Amino acid sequence: MAVSPVLSPKPNPPGTKATTNASKAKALAILNHSRSVSSPIAPSAATTPGDGGQDLAEQMNDEVRRQFVSGSRLGEGTYAIVYRGHFRSDPSKLVAIKKMKLNAEFKDGITLDSIREMRHLCELDHPNIIKLYAVFTTKDQNISLVLEHLPRGDLEGLWKDHSIMYGGADIKSWSNMLCQAVWFCHESRVLHRDIKGNNLLIAADNTLKLADFGLARGFADPGRPMTSNVITRFYRPPELLLGSQHYGGCVDIWSTACVIAELALRDFFLPSETDLAQLSVITDVFGIPTETDWPGISSLRHWEVNFKSAAPKRPQPLSFWRQRLPLLGDDGIDLLRGMMAMDPAKRLSAEQVLKHAYWTNYPRPTKKEDLPRQGDGEKKMGEDLKRAGGELESGRTDKVARKLNFG
Repeated sequence: MAVSPVLSPKPNPPGTKATTNASKAKALAILNHSRSVSSPIAPSAATTPGDGGQDLAEQMNDEVRRQFVSGSRLGEGTYAIVYRGHFRSDPSKLVAIKKMKLNAEFKDGITLDSIREMRHLCELDHPNIIKLYAVFTTKDQNISLVLEHLPRGDLEGLWKDHSIMYGGADIKSWSNMLCQAVWFCHESRVLHRDIKGNNLLIAADNTLKLADFGLARGFADPGRPMTSNVITRFYRPPELLLGSQHYGGCVDIWSTACVIAELALRDFFLPSETDLAQLSVITDVFGIPTETDWPGISSLRHWEVNFKSAAPKRPQPLSFWRQRLPLLGDDGIDLLRGMMAMDPAKRLSAEQVLKHAYWTNYPRPTKKEDLPRQGDGEKKMGEDLKRAGGELESGRTDKVARKLNFG
């Protein structure tokens, strides 16, 4: 596979290097938690002489837990409390400790979406994906995730703060970091399925980090259905709104394009109040596709009720895009339109996105250290991280916590 000119060096996807002791400790800590809160099992013989009966998993869990010191509370939600912390060996190296609350409503006391988040973050190691340093259980059997400390807030908060001035080169820099994160997820066969501005956190050095993998899952086999009830509505592509249960990385590409458009517009690009209205908002811009435009669209579950008797709509011309998104320029608009093709089969892949001329043409992306900064975003980080993994927002504020594993 060719390497993008803006992606050097090319990171290796998970599975290409030996598992580290740290990742083994994470897995053992999760296993220890599951064993302690589910039905009893026979005692393990894997104990160390003189350890008072403590098994290997417990020892490793304690060793991991002692590496970190918890400090002030940054945020609390229904499913988690987020604390400021640091490495015991280096108090200057800050972390965010997300303590998951036990919940009797779920097996083992923790949501399946939270387990998904831990599993994918253990696997994904990339500069533009939030880093999971460790997982451990506390004495009260709560699982704690030790995450990167990202004190500069999130991308949605940045574009909403009109005291912060930025231009096309800055948009290109943030957008490129996002696209590199999406590329790495897809190379690693992971769908994020909830890309949006407040899941994009900013580190102290201005690096953009993709977070909240609670709705993430691996790419499915071609014939295996997945739920269409994913991705916050403003960022949900038309195939999911029409009930498609067979999709790939193209759903993340649509969401990523919405985020880039928001940066340029400094407002939500495709806002609506209901799923039905969301389709209308999308077709106002992109037109109503026919079988010629999008082969197979009429076989989707919700096509008949939405489009069969609908009056024709044509896509907006290039002048519409130039008027609404002048900060992107023609190259950026061409990229965005390629990422938002109505037919998912015609949408650009993450690799094609990174090879687009937009990234190398003038203006060049702003250097990371020169990007505009938000003020104190640590509280916002706590607000973002305290959400349950995969907590969907139907729109701006209407939150829906997923409680079932639909796939």
